[in-house]
Amino acid sequence: MIDLQQGSLPLTYNLDSLQTRGSIRQMTPIKVLIVDDSAIVRKIFSQELSKHRDIVVVGTAPDPFVARDKIVALNPDVITLDIEMPRMDGLSFLRKLMKYHPIPTIIVSSLTPANSEMALEAMEYGAVEVLAKPGGSYSVGDMSIQLADKIRAAAHVRLAQPRLQTAPQRRSVTPEMTHALKLTTHKVIAMGASTGGTEALKSVLLEMPPTCPGIVIVQHMPPRFTTAFAARLNTLCRIEVREAADGDSVLPGTALIAPGNYHMLLKRVGGTYQVEIKSGPLVFHQRPSVDVLFQSVARYAAGNAVGVIMTGMGRDGASGLLEMRKAGAHTIAQDEASCVVFGMPKEAIKAGAAETIAALHDIPSEVLKALTLGK
Repeated sequence: MIDLQQGSLPLTYNLDSLQTRGSIRQMTPIKVLIVDDSAIVRKIFSQELSKHRDIVVVGTAPDPFVARDKIVALNPDVITLDIEMPRMDGLSFLRKLMKYHPIPTIIVSSLTPANSEMALEAMEYGAVEVLAKPGGSYSVGDMSIQLADKIRAAAHVRLAQPRLQTAPQRRSVTPEMTHALKLTTHKVIAMGASTGGTEALKSVLLEMPPTCPGIVIVQHMPPRFTTAFAARLNTLCRIEVREAADGDSVLPGTALIAPGNYHMLLKRVGGTYQVEIKSGPLVFHQRPSVDVLFQSVARYAAGNAVGVIMTGMGRDGASGLLEMRKAGAHTIAQDEASCVVFGMPKEAIKAGAAETIAALHDIPSEVLKALTLGK
C-alpha cells in the first residue's frame, strides 16, 4: 500500500499485484516514469530518452499524487523524481514508496547546496542515483548521456528491502592493525564506486581509523553533490573527509573525494603525494572517472597502493585496477552479493584485476590487512 496524506484526505492504492523488481532485465525496453513539477524538464527528459531504443518513457507526472496513480496504471521499472514539488515533496514520497513498494528511483535536482543535502538524504532513504538538472555547466548533452546510463543502472538494482539506516558494525579493524598503520605513511588507498556507492563508501569509511593512510576516492556524482557528500561523511567518520582541491596533499587520516565534473589524479611531489584536479573528456561517460584515478595511482604509487572497486554499472575502473595490480598494488573488488549493481566489480574481476573479492562489510579489514602485511 502507498498511503499519501494531504490534509485529512487519505489516498491509498494497493500495489501488491505489481511485479517484484531487481531481477536481471530482459531485452524489453526499460519503462520510465518522470516525476517533476517542471513541464520543461518533463519535456526535455522525454525527448532525450526517446533517442535510446532500450528506454521508453511510459508517462510523466507533475507531483507525487499523479505519480501514485501512474505507478499503479503503468508499472514503471524506474522513476526519476524531483525533490521540490507541490502538494508533497519528493523526499516524503520516496519514504512512502520505499516502505511499501520499492522501485529503483533516480533523484533529479538543481545544483544548490540545500538540494544537494536533500539528494543525499534521499540516497539514504533508498534512491539509487542522483542527477543534476540541465543548467549552468551541466548541459543537456551531458544530461542525456548520463540520464540514460543511470536509468540502465537503476533497472538492474535489487531493492528487496528498504536500505535505510542500518547501524554500522565496527568489527573489522583490530587494535593490532590500527597500531601497525602508524608505519604506513607512504601508502595510498584508492577507491572507486558508482551506483549504490554513496552508502557503500560510507560503510567502509566509517571503519577506517585515524591512523590509516591517505585515501583518494572517485564516486560518480554531479558537481556540488560531491561537496555535500564529503561534508556529510566528515561529520560521521573518525577520519577527515573533504572534497579535493587541486594540489591537496594526500595525508594519513584523510580522505579526498574527487569533485563532480572533474577528473582527479594522484601525483608525486618530492616525498609526498598530491592530487591534481583537471577537466578533460568523459571516460566511459564519466567525469570524474575511476580509471583516470587508478591509472595515476598505478604510475605514482605502484606497490605502495591498495585499490578498491565497488558497486556500480559499467566498466569504469576495471582497466585502471588491472594497471594497479600489474604495478604491484593489492587490489580488491566488492562481491556480487553485497553490490547494489554488480557491474564495475564484475568487469574488474573478469579482467583479472582483483586480487581479492570481498563482501562490503569485509572490505575495511581487507584493506587494512593488505596495508599492514605489505608495509
